[in-house]
Amino acid sequence: MLKIAAFFVISVVLVYISRASLRGPHTHGLYRFLAWEFMTALLLLNIESWFLDPLSWNQLISWFLLTVSIVPFAFGVQTLTTRGKTVQHRENDDQLLGFEKTTNLVTTGIYHYIRHPLYSSLLILAWGIFFKEVTWPSILLVVAATGSLLATAKADEAECIRFFGTPYQEYIRQTKMFVPFLF
Repeated sequence: MLKIAAFFVISVVLVYISRASLRGPHTHGLYRFLAWEFMTALLLLNIESWFLDPLSWNQLISWFLLTVSIVPFAFGVQTLTTRGKTVQHRENDDQLLGFEKTTNLVTTGIYHYIRHPLYSSLLILAWGIFFKEVTWPSILLVVAATGSLLATAKADEAECIRFFGTPYQEYIRQTKMFVPFLF
């Protein structure tokens, strides 16, 4: 019962954060919201095993992924906020979170290697949470979170093409989506 209550409370917070995106369900924010929901369910499903058997193979993989997930997040936020020229209002982009409202196409720093470091961070985080306890329900949730993050990135790219045009299409051809040099 406590897990259900926690899921409800976290979901209310996520709905509040995503409220503008959820009003326009054709945006990347809807898919990001779904990814967050799947990740929340995955976290609550695996919470009891978080610190059990810390030297088991799955726990070692989990802690490695959880630690690594910080890297693309930190570099992504730092690069986006310092080079993206964030503005309070971007015409027709009310569904974006504040730091997403950039007027410059950022292609330097970590963005030189991958287009979506923040989604990459969430993807690594989801798999890190998954490896805490590998079960069939957690497999379903991590696959759903992964699919949602892929859909988020694709929708985000469509929005960026509409805003930045040809330069963003060229940027897509020059970079990978989530993993430098691979994918």
